[in-house]
Amino acid sequence: MKKIAVSIGDLNGIGIEIALRAHKKITKICKPLYLIDEDMLNQGAGILDLKVPNDFHTVKVGKNFTIRPGKVSKKSGLYSYLSFKKALYLAKSKKVDAIITLPINKEAWAKAGIKYKGHTEVLSDIFKKDAIMMIGCDKLFAALYTQHVPIKDVAKEIKTKKLYRFFLNLQNSLHAKKIAVLALNPHAGDNGVIGDEEKAIKKAIKKSNKHFNEEIFYGPLVPDTAFSVKNIKKMKYFVAMYHDEGLIPVKMKYFDESINVSLNLPVIRTSVDHGTAFDIAYKKEFKPSSKSYINAIKKAIKLASIKHP
Repeated sequence: MKKIAVSIGDLNGIGIEIALRAHKKITKICKPLYLIDEDMLNQGAGILDLKVPNDFHTVKVGKNFTIRPGKVSKKSGLYSYLSFKKALYLAKSKKVDAIITLPINKEAWAKAGIKYKGHTEVLSDIFKKDAIMMIGCDKLFAALYTQHVPIKDVAKEIKTKKLYRFFLNLQNSLHAKKIAVLALNPHAGDNGVIGDEEKAIKKAIKKSNKHFNEEIFYGPLVPDTAFSVKNIKKMKYFVAMYHDEGLIPVKMKYFDESINVSLNLPVIRTSVDHGTAFDIAYKKEFKPSSKSYINAIKKAIKLASIKHP
């Protein structure tokens, strides 16, 4: 079985509960190694009134702190970052086959003075590669051209050369038969009436298809009709120009089962596709779904099996 490093996420959120409740199920398909100190594990399990399984193997991360359910905290932010860094070290040194990340809180990272907005930015910087964020499930995936970029800055990023490099990296990771590309503007710009960014997108599509000598990239599609039943039947992969353009339709259809997959990297990393859920963290009347977590693990195992049969 593949060995998977589980970055524990923000301990003030629902990550630890998901890990504890799903442990028995995932040990049937992989060997999980949790990046959390034993004292922190016992503290979280105690609040949840859950028993820690005997085979719940942990790795020391950093300085302990007091868990504050549902609170944004500098200490919990730093701890989640260090847990992820430890997982990356294990993956880089080939001590694990893949990394799974449980949810972090971006505000907590900022409070802790961490310069990155999220996991993907860390991956890009450490490996000096343009990590691609792809979210969805085996029925539908959205790859994000821009990730955590303010809307006011997205149009500045729509450049043919940069898009072309993104398309090449994406296809070299996916080896897909067809990839739909969304436009940026309403009505796909209406031939320049509502914006001309689509000119750069069209050029990048044409150049990419020429590179692969095949009609792989298709578009730019009008964003409000792109995710039709007809299109989804024909194409599983969509490129969104910005975060919500791709994630709103994906999450509307497959919220519970969607995952986050990082592409164009030398390590395998998948993640849950939901946040820390501070509003329900450690509340006994709510049990967070582990479906995304389990799907992320299954995807990581599948990718690791392809890379290292």
